[in-house]
Amino acid sequence: MRAPTLTSYRRRLPHWRMEDSTYFVTWRLAKSQHLLRFDERTVVVEAIKRFVQERYDVFVYVVMDDHVHVVVTPVEAFSLQAIVHTWKSFTANRLQRDFGRIGAICQREYFDRIIRDEAELLEKIEYVLGNPVKRWPEVQDYQWAGYG
Repeated sequence: MRAPTLTSYRRRLPHWRMEDSTYFVTWRLAKSQHLLRFDERTVVVEAIKRFVQERYDVFVYVVMDDHVHVVVTPVEAFSLQAIVHTWKSFTANRLQRDFGRIGAICQREYFDRIIRDEAELLEKIEYVLGNPVKRWPEVQDYQWAGYG
């Protein structure tokens, strides 16, 4: 049995890739954009859920007013770069077309991290699901967070 191949590339941030890995991914709205309204967050959730079990498996996600977190495992034939590009591109097109947003919707770069073990996976799941309460302690039921 051969060891998984680890590769990397760099844009502004370093990105490490290893086959059969799960990733913690974060991307943010462009600085020129106003915060996501509730109906716009729903569009982002739809993008994340669109190809679950076809191109990737999602453990958990949250769409906040200015950023998104997803814990995702790409399916063999799909790269994480292509998956994140699809999410951001679909979202940008819909937000521009349906909500009149202009210009870049998301920052070009995004953060990702290979999740190394089960303990880290559980920590990231708790972090993602706890994000709304951390930002808004009074929140009871945040509909833009959930399991894939």
